[in-house]
Amino acid sequence: MHDELLAAWISRQRWFGGKGRPIDELSIDSDVELTPGLRHLIVAVWQEGSRDRYQILLGERDELPDRLSHALIGTVGDSYLYDALHDSERTSWLLDGMARDETRSGLRMRHVPGVTIDTTPRSLVLGAEQSNTSLVYGDSYICKLFRRLIPGVNPELEIITALAGRRAPHIAQPYGWIETDLDGTNTTLAIMQEFLTPANDGWDLALASVRDLYASLPELPAAEAGGDFAAEAVRLGSATARVHHELAAAFPTGVVEIHEVKRMAEGLRRRLGRAVAEVPELRQHVRAIEDAYHQVELLTSEVPVQRVHGDYHLGQVMRTPRDWVILDFEGEPGQPLAERRALYSPLRDVAGMLRSFDYAARHLLAGHAQAEELEPRAQEWADRNRAAFLDGYTEGGGVISPADAALLRAFELSKAVYEVVYEARNRPSWISIPLAAFRPRSG
Repeated sequence: MHDELLAAWISRQRWFGGKGRPIDELSIDSDVELTPGLRHLIVAVWQEGSRDRYQILLGERDELPDRLSHALIGTVGDSYLYDALHDSERTSWLLDGMARDETRSGLRMRHVPGVTIDTTPRSLVLGAEQSNTSLVYGDSYICKLFRRLIPGVNPELEIITALAGRRAPHIAQPYGWIETDLDGTNTTLAIMQEFLTPANDGWDLALASVRDLYASLPELPAAEAGGDFAAEAVRLGSATARVHHELAAAFPTGVVEIHEVKRMAEGLRRRLGRAVAEVPELRQHVRAIEDAYHQVELLTSEVPVQRVHGDYHLGQVMRTPRDWVILDFEGEPGQPLAERRALYSPLRDVAGMLRSFDYAARHLLAGHAQAEELEPRAQEWADRNRAAFLDGYTEGGGVISPADAALLRAFELSKAVYEVVYEARNRPSWISIPLAAFRPRSG
């Protein structure tokens, strides 16, 4: 009976990765009692011959308070089953377990050596759930639980604990984690870090700057409009370079040989071909994109590679009163762990942030009555902040040589090609944002 209830409930959750396909079978792989009325489940969901596993904190009560009605899974006899991550009276087990380094039936709760965890704050689920669920404990901690489980150590845990061990700046202090063995592999279930307060999301700050520019007099340059973001873009570029330096010091590095660089360019070209076949609007830009890829094929020196962020954009950075802090080092969640932990050119992160500046500049123009009139202002804002970010990156010790510039341009256009396909599939009215990347530009 539990299996049927869980299958019906899980299919409606935002974090469920198999929406739109029927669940053929659901089984419980692990069931660990944490406290009376609180169980930790790992469930296997079968769809069309493939299996995914998900993590659920299952609560059981004889009566369900109104504050938990939205978390109801179903009833069994006289008992209410619900998603206990929304129950602040039950989620203290996370803090208690990590503080005590508790192990229970294969669940290992650990704290970072040398830190002390305050077990008194109560939890609150943070915002809309995507692929994970995050709990905020007072103004001290944020604990991210990975709903869909992939065997292996999560790259974010690996990176932030290594950087914290080096006392690296620009990261949120890690406090603890939860792990278990999945398919015989040590697997991360949750990570707890410092909760940044007060702090502002980089995307929100950038959009506020763009709004100020659009509301200013048309003849007023971006540098003189209220809320100019360029100084922050410089600081963000410098912080990015410092984190890249710390990553290179904390993990192995390598180089991509010339023949592999050429093979990489061929891979970019193949992806372009598939994108053009799906989105005909790209066809008029193929020559410019191909020219950028060809410049990579002309490179005559090997390319340094290292661990990188892997999914870098304005939504992954927070501005605290002290400086920028970089979050979410887990890479692109949809990619295999081996790919997320692989070595890449740090210019991949730089390209991601440059694309994010373009998105911030044009995000507000989608469906705007004056979009055509405001487009030059959007381009001005993007050019100004892209250049400021690159200035900060080089000032902070990042290297962008002439050969690097060719590689950076190819990475950026490849990301824009991906974005065009994504918008065509999901938000057709936004497709003009990534298409603007293929116009000639000054920076």
